[in-house]
Amino acid sequence: MILKYIKNSFFFLAITSFAQEKSIDTNSINTNAIDSVKTELIGGIKETLQIKKDAAVIVKDSVLTSDASVALKTLDTVPKDSLQLAFLKLKAAIKEKPDYTYAAAIDSLWLKELYSNDLYDSIHHIRKNIKADTIYYPALTKDTLVARLQRLNDKTPFNIEYNPILESVIKRFLKNRQKSLQRLMGLSAYYFPHFEKELDAHNMPLELKYLAIVESALNPKAKSRVGATGLWQFMYATGKEHGLDVNSYVDERSDLDKSTKAACEYLTRVYNRFKDWDLALASYNSGPGNVSKAIRRSGGNKNYWNIRSFLPRETAGYVPIFQATMYVFEYAKEHNLRGDIPEHQYFEVDTIRVKKKISLKHVAELLEIKMEDLQFMNPSYKLDVIPVIKGENYVLRLPKEHMGKFIMHEEAIYAYANQDFNKREKPLPELVKTSNRIRYKVRSGDFLGKIAGRYGVKVSSIKRWNGLRSNSLKIGQRLIIYPRHPQKVVSKKTKKSSSKKKSLGKMTTIGSYTVKTGDTLYGIAKRYSGVSADNIKRHNNLTNTGLKPGMVLKIPKG
Repeated sequence: MILKYIKNSFFFLAITSFAQEKSIDTNSINTNAIDSVKTELIGGIKETLQIKKDAAVIVKDSVLTSDASVALKTLDTVPKDSLQLAFLKLKAAIKEKPDYTYAAAIDSLWLKELYSNDLYDSIHHIRKNIKADTIYYPALTKDTLVARLQRLNDKTPFNIEYNPILESVIKRFLKNRQKSLQRLMGLSAYYFPHFEKELDAHNMPLELKYLAIVESALNPKAKSRVGATGLWQFMYATGKEHGLDVNSYVDERSDLDKSTKAACEYLTRVYNRFKDWDLALASYNSGPGNVSKAIRRSGGNKNYWNIRSFLPRETAGYVPIFQATMYVFEYAKEHNLRGDIPEHQYFEVDTIRVKKKISLKHVAELLEIKMEDLQFMNPSYKLDVIPVIKGENYVLRLPKEHMGKFIMHEEAIYAYANQDFNKREKPLPELVKTSNRIRYKVRSGDFLGKIAGRYGVKVSSIKRWNGLRSNSLKIGQRLIIYPRHPQKVVSKKTKKSSSKKKSLGKMTTIGSYTVKTGDTLYGIAKRYSGVSADNIKRHNNLTNTGLKPGMVLKIPKG
C-alpha cells in the first residue's frame, strides 16, 4: 500500500508540474539544454582505453558489474594490431568524445522546433485500370465533392473538374486504402520537403510532389517490370540522358536529390512543349509522341479529358490517379485521415561528402545506428558501399544526432574501413562506367543472345534498356546498348573500316567503260579477266546495281 501511495504521489506531482509549465525565452532554452547535456556527460560512466603489450583493457571509474567483468576477460584475449582491437578502440574513443556539447545542443533545439510543424502528408500509390463504377461511400456526397474539386481547381494550374471516373477513384481510395494512406502520410514527412525545395527552384507547381506517389509509392528502390527505377521511375537510358549515373556501386535514379532534379528538368521540358500541366503529366507517363498522336486523333483537342480515350490504357488512368491523390491529401483532415508517426523526418538528416571509400556497415557498427535506417537514407548505393571516384561527389546521409561523432572521428573511421576492405577474401566488384552507348540495327540472323555476347552484356539488360517484353526481334529494329567495354567496340569498328580502306586502296584502275542500254555489272565484268561485278561496284562506290546509259565506270585491275 505504501509503495502504491508513493507511485500515485509522484504521478500527481509530475502532472501538476507539466500543467504549470510556462513559455521561456530562447536564451534560457539554450542554457538549460547545454546544462542538461553537460550533466549527462559528467554523470555518465567515463571510459579510458589502456593498451598493454598484447591486450586491450577498458578501465572504468565505477565498480564493474559481473557482465562488465566477463567483457574485460574477453578483451584480454584480443590479439594486438587485430581488426577487432581497432574496432573496439575506435568505438571506445567515439563514446569517450562523442561530439561538441554546444553544437549538439543547438542541433537538438533546432530539431525540437521543426518537429512542432506537422506540414506534410501523402497518399497511397495505385497503378491499375480505372473504371467509372459506382463506389458506395456515403461520407462523401456528390455535391460536397464537386465543391471541393472546384476549390482545388481554383488554387492549382491543373484542370480539375468533377467527372464520374475521378469520383470513383477518390472513393476507392477513401474506402479501401485507409492504412496505406496513413503509412504514406508518415513517409511524406521525409520526402515532400525535398520535392518542394526542387520544384520551387524550378518555378513549378508544388502539387507535382504527388507524382512521386503515383510513380513509386515513395519507394526509392521501386523497380517496374520494364526496368524503370527510383522515386521518379526513370528508365536506364532516360536517366543517363539527364545525368543520372548508373554503375556497379551507384544508381543515382534512387538518389533523392539528383533524381528529383532530373524529374523537374524533364517535366519542364514537356510542359514547354504543350503549355499544359495535365498533358505534361501524360507525357511523363507515355512520352510526348503518344500525347501528340492523341491530340491529332481527337480532332485537335488539347484538354486531357477530351483526348483521354485516345491515350494508351495506362496513361488514361494516370492523371485521374494523380488528381485523386491530390484531393485525398488536401482534404485528409475532413476525412479523418491521420498519418503514421514518421520514423524519419527531413529535418533530422544531414549530408557529408565522403572522402574515402566506406561501407554503410562500418558506419552502422561504429556509430551504433540501425543498418536499415542508413539504407533508407542512402538508397542509391546498391552494395551499401560508397565509392570515391574522381569527378564524382558522393555523400553520406546521417541522422544529425550522429553527424558530430562522424566528423570528430572521420579519419579514424576511414582508416578502419580501409583496414577491413584490405582483409576481405573476396574483392569488391570493379567499377564499370557505361557513359558510351551505341544504337545497333538488327540484321538477318541476329538474336538477343548473339548481340549480348558481342557487346559483353546480358540479354536481360538489353531487354531492360529497350523495354522489350519478349526475345523476338525484327530486321531493321534499332536497339540501345551500353557495351561493357566501349573502347573495344570502337577499336573493332576502326580496324574493319581501315581494312576496307586498305583493300580499296590496293585496287588500281586499268581503264574505263561507258554504260550502254541493257548493260549489267555482271556482263561488264565478264569482259575483263579476273574482275567481278562486286569489284566494279566497290571500285566505283555504287550503292546499288542499277546502271544508267552514258555512265562511265572505272575498271579495277583483276
